[in-house]
Order: sequence, then structure tokens, then C-alpha cells
Amino acid sequence: MNAYLLKKVGQLIPTVFGVVTLVFIVIRLIPGDAASVMAGDSLSGDALLALKERMGLDLPIWEQYLQYLVHLLRFDLGTTLLTGQSVRQLILEALPITFIMALLTILIACVIGITLGTLAAFTAHNGKRAIDRFLTWASMLVDLMPSFWVALLFMLLFTLALGWLPATGAIDFGDPAGLLKRIALPMIVLCLGQISTILRITRTSVLEVLNEDYIRTARAFGTPQLLVIFRHALKNAAMPILTVTGLAFGTLMNGTVITEFIFSIPGIGSLLIGGIKMRDYTLVQNVILVYSLLFILVNTVTDILYRYMDPRVKF
Repeated sequence: MNAYLLKKVGQLIPTVFGVVTLVFIVIRLIPGDAASVMAGDSLSGDALLALKERMGLDLPIWEQYLQYLVHLLRFDLGTTLLTGQSVRQLILEALPITFIMALLTILIACVIGITLGTLAAFTAHNGKRAIDRFLTWASMLVDLMPSFWVALLFMLLFTLALGWLPATGAIDFGDPAGLLKRIALPMIVLCLGQISTILRITRTSVLEVLNEDYIRTARAFGTPQLLVIFRHALKNAAMPILTVTGLAFGTLMNGTVITEFIFSIPGIGSLLIGGIKMRDYTLVQNVILVYSLLFILVNTVTDILYRYMDPRVKF
């Protein structure tokens, strides 16, 4: 296990280096140059040259790249070009709320999605197709609904019509009850899509396992149905569920841009939207980099969990 862990961690080094290089190159593929795009029609001549010098765009590309690497090694993400705020500080302020929403969303989605998916598989295996069909079609229907449409519909229902949950407002970490109430509505919107995906993956995986010989053997020995389902079937069907859960958590950790924007959640997604609106080259570049690194980290943790769940997994 230790050798496997070391190999996975070692694999991170070239992956992270490749992502850093790719982000650096892609940002500089913007037509023209970043300073001109940011300045628009408001700057020209000496003022534009001063902005390029401030951004380091007057240097050769290789020197810009080396400076970029040196700053990253120092955890120096620079400052925003319009307000002069620390980009690192802005990201650190946005991450907690995104992490809380992502963690709670994935936990709720796993509990509901795995339970309903297992129920669908169990009823399908026993020939009771009505419940299975209902859950499968309902999950597909939810997946087809655009998240922005669901968000607006829920705002009309739960905020304007019923007045149960706020759609906007300040986020106070010192008031846990108020914080949960504030993020409840966007979490419900995010949960729906994740539940439908986890439900279908769980149903397929558990249904395949229920036809295995060891399941029939366990039943032949008189093992209770619930024990067969949750100890034997679900445990051995966990790998695809873990995969889709890891991918979902990585996506949620990167901030669901549309949902955060609609509900005015000051998370990573909103930070990216703000940087794009302000044409803040430094902020956008580093938020995209954090996006990529978070996703790599979540995928690596998921790979490591594979080995804990199944020792047969090889590097």
C-alpha cells in the first residue's frame, strides 16, 4: 500500500507541472495580448505600455514563464489589477464556502442516491419493475432539467411564494444555523443533479452484483435480505459509485458557476465570474489554476481510496 501511495503522489508532480504549463499557455493564447484585452478602449499609448510592464508582458515569453513558476513556488498569486487585493487571499476567502457547500451536497446526494439506487436495483432484481422504472425515469428527467431553470423555479417557490429560505444575503460563519439556511436553496439545486447521477450508477452496479454466485450462496445460507444487499452487494458494487462521487465532488469543489452566480454565493465560481467581468487577467489565470489543482487532488484521493476498498487494484 505504501508503494502504491508513493507512486500516486509521485505521479502528481508531472501532472501538476503539466497543468501549470497548460494554464500559462492557454491564457496567453487570447487574441492580441492580455493587457489590450483588459484595457479595451480605455487605455492606449504610454498607459497601455505601463500596464504591460506591470503585468510583465514586456518580457520574453520564457522569462514570463520562469517568473510565473517562481511566484507559484512562493505561493504568490499576485494581486488583482483593478483593486490591488491579494489573489491568494481572495481565493482563501472563497474556498471555505465552496467546500462547505460541496461537502454537504455530496454527503446528502450519496445518502439519498445510493439508497434509492439500491432500492431500484433490488426491486428490478425481484421482478417489481414499477418502482425501478419510476426511479430511473425520474432521475433521467431531473438530469435533463437545466440547473439555472431549477434554481429560478425554486427561488420563486421557496423564497417568494413560501418565504421559507433566503435566496440572497450575507454569509456569516459565526452563525451556523443562519449559514445553513442561507446555502440550503443552492444546495438543493446542486443535490438534484448529483442524486440522479449517483442513483443510476448505483442501480446499474448493484443490479450486476446481485446476479453473482456469492450473492446466491449468501441467500442459500439464509442471510437476511438487508444484510445481503448492504454487506455483500453494495460493498462489491462500490467502485463505480466511488468514481462518480469523486468526479462530482471535484466539480462541486470547483464551484458551480451558474448556481453560485444566481444565489450570490461568494465562492470560487463567483470569483471567476467577477474576474472575467473585470477582465482581470491575474485573477482569472490563478482561479483556473486552482480549479485544475483541486480536481487533480480529488481524483488522486479517489484513486488512493480504490486501493483501500479493493487491494487487488494495481498502479
